[in-house]
Amino acid sequence: MRFRAGLALTGALAMSGCAVPYTPAPVATNFPSTQQAKLQAAAHWGAIARHMAGQLAPSLKANARRPLYVTSQQSTAFAQGVSAHLVTALVNDGYVLVKVPDANALRIELDTQVVGFAPNRPQYKFAGERSALVAGAWVLTGIDHSTLWLASAAIAGQDAYAWFRSQFANGATPRTEIIVNLSLADDSRYYARTTSVYYTVDTDRALYDAASQPTKTFAVRNH
Repeated sequence: MRFRAGLALTGALAMSGCAVPYTPAPVATNFPSTQQAKLQAAAHWGAIARHMAGQLAPSLKANARRPLYVTSQQSTAFAQGVSAHLVTALVNDGYVLVKVPDANALRIELDTQVVGFAPNRPQYKFAGERSALVAGAWVLTGIDHSTLWLASAAIAGQDAYAWFRSQFANGATPRTEIIVNLSLADDSRYYARTTSVYYTVDTDRALYDAASQPTKTFAVRNH
């Protein structure tokens, strides 16, 4: 009887993954898979500027009688580029923007924070691997049910295989990420706010982080 009870306990532990009921600290788990865009060109800055302006559109329309003034707390190339794209997008959408602060104007405030993580963070990009069906034809296998149609479709040629993976950025997971906040506000309150997070190219950090920009040292001599 004791032997059978021991076997039952062993089986129960195996089925539960040998999880312990109590731990001194929370057990680390992964978040569900998400995607995060990687900024790699100035054109991407324009794309996110237009996206953020679109997110503020309902509040902008509700306060359409007041002019707008775009300002940034940073002076990096990224902040200047996004601010310029914002001005262009808003002017093209018919909003009135002023060049200098106005007492009646609503401010569109751009604020960024660059965050650096440890190197060699793992990245699992692909749900399936290619398998040869016949010469020159490939199929992706191991796809979950939400993308099952991929697994059942024969894909002709190496270019098709590359096409399916083209949405994923090359290389390891970037160490550098940037948090981008855009606020519609005046001196007394916020009317709207949007926050987005992006990867950046690690070697381009100086474009996003003023602290990473190279400095010059000049020697002063007395004559």
